[in-house]
Amino acid sequence: MLDLLLQIARVFALLSLVSIGGANAVLPEIRRQVVVVHGWMSDSAFANVFAISHAAPGPNIIMVSLIGWQLAGLAGLLVATLAIMAPSCMLAFVAGRVIARWSERRWIRLLREGLIPLALGLILASGLSMTRMADHDAITLVISLGTAAFVVVSRRNPLWAIAAGTAANIVVLHVT
Repeated sequence: MLDLLLQIARVFALLSLVSIGGANAVLPEIRRQVVVVHGWMSDSAFANVFAISHAAPGPNIIMVSLIGWQLAGLAGLLVATLAIMAPSCMLAFVAGRVIARWSERRWIRLLREGLIPLALGLILASGLSMTRMADHDAITLVISLGTAAFVVVSRRNPLWAIAAGTAANIVVLHVT
């Protein structure tokens, strides 16, 4: 059990340091580590954890906590949560101090401007990765694309799109 907790801590602490843009930015790597590298979960179990964490209120980092819970109970939840949060929080604290002190420097402005497209690219890559994992036929691909379009075009809560997609998928499964 201790070995598993140390593995969980190592995986999520390293991912924490590169999670520019939040947990969604490193979602493909979280999936790769959890499903492919370590074999801790199946793709469908990972997709379920992802769906639960994004439907639940609060930050989507809950996903990592749920993975820890699935792997090692309460100890796994605590280790995974601390591992994904502590390193990036410490890095953000130090970076905030540096930026506050030298905010007028050109290299700080360039760094800030460069991190924006990096974070957006990582988040887009995670969305594409989840779509490839979840969409196994034309119907599910259309539902995913429709949901994405709804989120981009509408100001409504994305849960409406998720509910509509779920209902459409149930209807399709029931008809076939």
